[in-house]
Amino acid sequence: MNYEKYKRFETIKLKDRTWPDKTIEKAPIWCSVDLRDGNQALITPMKIEEKVEMFQLLVDLGFKEIEVGFPSSSQIEYDFLRLLIEENLIPDDVTVQVLTQAREHLIRKTFEALKGLDKAIVHVYNSTSILQRDVVFNKDKDEIKQIAIDGVQLVKDLSKEFEGKVILEYSPESFTGTEVDYAMEVCEAVMDTWGASKDNKVIINLPSTVEMDTPNVYADQIEWMCRNFKDRERVIISVHPHNDRGCGIASTELALLAGADRVEGTLFGNGERTGNVDVVTVALNMFTHGVDPQLELDNINDIKHVYEKCTKMEIPPRHPYVGQLVFTAFSGSHQDAINKGMHALRERNSKMWEVPYLPIDPSDLGRQYEPIVRINSQSGKGGVAYVMESMYGYHLPKGLQVNFAKVIQDISEEEGEVSPERVYDTFIEQYVDIKEPYEFIKQKLIDISEDDSEFERKAEITLKDHGEIRTIVGYGNGPIDAVKDAFNENGFVYTHFLDYSEHSLSSGSSSKAAAYVYLRVKGSAVQEYGVGVHPNITTATIKAIISAMNRIHKQLKK
Repeated sequence: MNYEKYKRFETIKLKDRTWPDKTIEKAPIWCSVDLRDGNQALITPMKIEEKVEMFQLLVDLGFKEIEVGFPSSSQIEYDFLRLLIEENLIPDDVTVQVLTQAREHLIRKTFEALKGLDKAIVHVYNSTSILQRDVVFNKDKDEIKQIAIDGVQLVKDLSKEFEGKVILEYSPESFTGTEVDYAMEVCEAVMDTWGASKDNKVIINLPSTVEMDTPNVYADQIEWMCRNFKDRERVIISVHPHNDRGCGIASTELALLAGADRVEGTLFGNGERTGNVDVVTVALNMFTHGVDPQLELDNINDIKHVYEKCTKMEIPPRHPYVGQLVFTAFSGSHQDAINKGMHALRERNSKMWEVPYLPIDPSDLGRQYEPIVRINSQSGKGGVAYVMESMYGYHLPKGLQVNFAKVIQDISEEEGEVSPERVYDTFIEQYVDIKEPYEFIKQKLIDISEDDSEFERKAEITLKDHGEIRTIVGYGNGPIDAVKDAFNENGFVYTHFLDYSEHSLSSGSSSKAAAYVYLRVKGSAVQEYGVGVHPNITTATIKAIISAMNRIHKQLKK
């Protein structure tokens, strides 16, 4: 790879920059360019009805400035704008923006398309970069500046005949490839031509038409421009970052730190070449820092649906905040940390969201918790435990988590991802519904504390033993002691209790209890878990013991 054929564009050296010490404290003015940049990037551009649906989505999301297209260059965009106007589809608090090159016939056609509007942003541009001055236009600096001045003068003249209000926006296209002092010279000439003032501001859009350097360089360019306008109060600084280097979001955030007031972008970064800045991600980045993004993004799946329907583009599964898998953990350590974080959040009843690996609460976006943890061969006990608890109400003891995770891992290595339903069914099959060689039938627990006995409880347990029904009896000072004695003193494998726990089931079956026992065979290393479920906790415990003994029997036969 011949890297020597490339060179870095020489930019300013801003030694006293201030943006690194700042934070984003409020949302910018947002302008959606989905209907222009996002549309022209499509293999099959949107039809008028799709444009209308996308426009309505943008309005519903809270965009107050929406660039609806390039009406002087395309009949469908001209017709779309006329439809919005004639059908009265533009809300009073929304301003549409139209794009035009600084060319006379295009500007005149643009104003023709705007008839009937009470206000509009007319966005005029011409390229000012060193490269385009040389190889595209073959013009010097003064000639390029004159193109901008002439275009703005015509917009000004036509605005006097226009019944509504015209807000001027000017872009020195390919700003990142333009000397900043020359870009300033052109922008100041444009503002002077327009007659910009504090009460008649001009939007100066400084686009990263081609992302040419690291985001900090773009921030330096923006801060230099913000500091060097003759009158900062007569200008709204807008940025329009592209994503050629994959840094569009970072460039936008740093540009805001550097003083930008306004951001143009598309919902999910769709645009020419590698795309525009992704407005949804920038807005939700602010949200996760406690800043109101001034956009309604609390039903992200519906937004995604309309976007994909209209653009026929699919959002990648790992797209920040929106992708199908971004709230999904397969890694065992991640699953365990998420599980513990969710527990801590509930137990502490905290108002602040703090969960490892989840910078945002999925429910804030209208998404669900269930997909957060999904199970494959990379998963561990934390993921299995999370699924069993969050979806089915089982609080598995740590040892059982490890034991069961190995079972699920074996399945996932054979079959791939294991669904929550499959996890649950496997758990019931492996630990609850085991009926060979022992199967519970009924139990009776008798209080014998007044019978002059050394014990307080008598347990009578009827079960099927290798196909034959039998009743066994045990004694103890508590229900579990009596049950344990019944099995240990009636010809079964003698076992010790290593662990026991119980809880009520909280997911769909609150009247039932779950019991977990961990038994070890006397004089042996064989040990197994068993689980019992029943409305009566003693019955649940007996069933758990029988389950563990069935698993022990199976292990001893190997």
